[in-house]
Amino acid sequence: MEPRHGARYDDILALARTTERAGFDAFFRSDHLLGVDPQDPTYLPTDCWTTLGGLARDTTRIRLGALVGAATFRLPGILATIVASVDEMSGGRVELGLGTGWYAREHEAFGIPFPETRERFDRIEEQLAIITGLWRTPTGDPHGFSFSGKHYRVEGNRTPPAPTQVPHPPIIIGGSGPKRTPEIAARYANEFNAALGGDLRERYAIFARACETAGRDPEEARRSAVLPVACGATPSEVDRRGAIIGSDFMRENAAIGSPGLVVDRIAQLRESGADTVYLHIYDIHDLDHIELLGREVLPQVTGPAAVTA
Repeated sequence: MEPRHGARYDDILALARTTERAGFDAFFRSDHLLGVDPQDPTYLPTDCWTTLGGLARDTTRIRLGALVGAATFRLPGILATIVASVDEMSGGRVELGLGTGWYAREHEAFGIPFPETRERFDRIEEQLAIITGLWRTPTGDPHGFSFSGKHYRVEGNRTPPAPTQVPHPPIIIGGSGPKRTPEIAARYANEFNAALGGDLRERYAIFARACETAGRDPEEARRSAVLPVACGATPSEVDRRGAIIGSDFMRENAAIGSPGLVVDRIAQLRESGADTVYLHIYDIHDLDHIELLGREVLPQVTGPAAVTA
């Protein structure tokens, strides 16, 4: 969920509960502390994993996660512990989406270091090695888990965080980069997200080749896509919801129209190779939008569908 002006927890909870009642499989939020417009004085920042911890206790069925978290925000050992804690709180319903981070102004505004691109990729590789290493280390292992890298070091952790899901919560990695993103995803991801725009079929093919190079069956991983949505039962509803999608890039890749149009766009994503689709919703207070999608769109599609707003 990436609300235009931020959100309070009660707003996020109302949206998540509506998503659950409407029959969706999952509710994902973004991991941002600043809005797309950095000058927006109304933006209310919330911490992604703090709110997911609240949702873990205040929902019962839907899966929860970040699409995607910024690896620059948290040290790997802390993040492994946070996610394992929320996984336990939810009864094993958590997924970890992780990316390199991209919003330089956001980092400046909150005093968070923002290395250059190559270093951010180096860091996320080490972070994933540490997170999965900690999660896979049995409690009581006499040697514990250790890691020595260029950016992070872990020494003899004999009490690693233990998530509820075995071997660990699913990891989502994605993006449009043609080299390092699919290579990292091939090594660590349970799901590869092809992001927005461009040739999704080709991105999935690049990921499949990266899996083969890594000695992994590409079919082991889910393939997902994001679809911005402005759906309405009437032209006026479509116009009102579509007007909120501000950027030309988002509008070009959005499904703006009737429930039937949204169903058709989901089918196109399936034909491109996606088995999971995230519907990106812009107005978090428009709960009728979620209910319409659950009532008119979900019965006509198969496979996992999630709300990310």
